[in-house]
Amino acid sequence: MRLVTESVVHARLAALPGDEPRVVVTGNFATPRELVRVLDGALPRCRAFSLNIQTGWPRRPGWITETPFVGPGVRDDPLLEYLPVRLSMVPRVLRTHCPPDAVLLHTTPPRGGRVSLGIEVNLLPAAIEQVRARGGVVIAQVNPRMPFTLGDALVDVEHIDLALEVDTPLLSPIPHPVDPLCAAIGERAARYATDGGTVQLGIGQIPDAAAVHLRGARSLGVWTEMFSDGVLDLDRAGALDPDRPLRASFLFGSPELYAWVDGNPRVAMTRTEVVNDPARIAEQPTMLSINTALQVDLFDQVNASYVRGRIYSGFGGQSDFVSGALHSRGGQAVVGLRSWHDKSQSSNVVPLLHEPATSFQHSVIVTEHGAAEVFGRDAADQARLLIESAADPRARDELREAAGLRGRPA
Repeated sequence: MRLVTESVVHARLAALPGDEPRVVVTGNFATPRELVRVLDGALPRCRAFSLNIQTGWPRRPGWITETPFVGPGVRDDPLLEYLPVRLSMVPRVLRTHCPPDAVLLHTTPPRGGRVSLGIEVNLLPAAIEQVRARGGVVIAQVNPRMPFTLGDALVDVEHIDLALEVDTPLLSPIPHPVDPLCAAIGERAARYATDGGTVQLGIGQIPDAAAVHLRGARSLGVWTEMFSDGVLDLDRAGALDPDRPLRASFLFGSPELYAWVDGNPRVAMTRTEVVNDPARIAEQPTMLSINTALQVDLFDQVNASYVRGRIYSGFGGQSDFVSGALHSRGGQAVVGLRSWHDKSQSSNVVPLLHEPATSFQHSVIVTEHGAAEVFGRDAADQARLLIESAADPRARDELREAAGLRGRPA
């Protein structure tokens, strides 16, 4: 790893081969913004591959964003290219259909011949392996404020070609208070946890609310795609098993969370093709997966990705964790959502999805009205449970009509 100036980085990126070089960039709240700025100025055209991109991302002719999970920075970008693929399969996509020419990282300074990827591991180990096999370049934005996390976050300095030193604060999401409906949904979802079991909490207010109600549990393990301050709160409440590593592929939250994970031997950052592997998830004891959705239909198909026909997010890890949790002994795949969309005055429990399904065949669908335990039910019982236990009362007659249940005994 050679420390260089911006001008050296600019020249190296400008020399990438092809008309549209592909550059994999650290995503979520760890985006190396200084390197992205240099890349933007170095290439008239490129393909920037990243995950859950936040605001401030370049948007101009010639800058093509590729992503399997759309973030707020690119949701209405006309040059966005969304890849509908499970997160566990993204390393395979990098190996086959989207080979990178360069990788831009956000790392710690070296310790003992290695840097840490800090709060974002995810697809990066696979990207580094692929770009090195192709003779491409790996460039790090080295920041002393990045937490030094362990596990697959550790990268030998010999695998990094160039490094640009910065000293900038890490981004944190804007905290939003959990509203009463999400609090009620999260409380119902948390009821499916068991002492000694394992939890995965997705992104959003409902998983955050569920974490609050898991504080009374004991000896929990964490095997999850990501975590935030809720896991820190669980640890402080004594809910976590101190002898089980906390596994995740990325995290984001408050500066307090970043300080807690820095050098923490219990936090094992894990590459996405391992932590999101349904078979590995299934090995976890009594796995509880808690995710959110935009809509669910009477066939227990969930849309968590599209709004009015346009991509909003993506598969992410939901389909991986739903499948893995259902194969865990005693496991549960819980999906929480509001029953009613206030702005459009319409039900989020619908007869049939008109958008692509993100996942299906869950254990339980939870709303503010109740919990529909649909696993193992026949099609008619499944529809009835969703209508009577999860749907808003304003939508139930229409849903019964659609399901052919009007006039039939409950």
